[in-house]
Amino acid sequence: MVENYTLDRYGIIKQIKKESVVYDHRYVHERYCHPKVPTENISYLRLGYLLSQLGKIPKSLLDVGYGNGAFLTIAKKIIFNCYGYDILPAYPLDKEIVQLDNLYEKKVEVVTFFDSLEHFDNIYDIHRLRCNHILISVPFCHYLDDDWFLHWKHRKPNEHLWHFNLDSLQNFMKAMGFNYRAHSYLEDVIRKPTDERYPNILTSFFSR
Repeated sequence: MVENYTLDRYGIIKQIKKESVVYDHRYVHERYCHPKVPTENISYLRLGYLLSQLGKIPKSLLDVGYGNGAFLTIAKKIIFNCYGYDILPAYPLDKEIVQLDNLYEKKVEVVTFFDSLEHFDNIYDIHRLRCNHILISVPFCHYLDDDWFLHWKHRKPNEHLWHFNLDSLQNFMKAMGFNYRAHSYLEDVIRKPTDERYPNILTSFFSR
């Protein structure tokens, strides 16, 4: 295992020592607000996958780590009650969307984590979420060997603190009280993998 990383009891690779990253307006703008990042297309893909797994339109949804709010802007077109939570809200949300100050205060039907769970200081608290379903997209960490991991584009020390494969994500979510329902690599249609032999983004759906 690479220095400063270890495996937790679920098989998740976690960074041991870390420095704080400020997720301010500049951070969000540089990563998500330019033409090379088709956030609208990705948001429609994500919403379509969510609806296909639920088989219906949910009555309420909370997007965690909403960034520039792209997904919520799309989701609110058909989901009546939309909420957003971010550790440092960098972008104002549309007036129809409620911004929460506490991740665990609101009971909702669905919680989504798109490119956000890997940034959490403590992922073990998500068992406190008051919801029926969770949809998660994270970088797929294959950990072929130490050299692969050191040069992996998604390693991003101090930003990405947790690295998942399908087994470790399933094990973790089961321990948090959520059962695996389905997974996909649909975002790879847009977010092309560097090595096409291996999926780039893992999207998984879980239910209580």
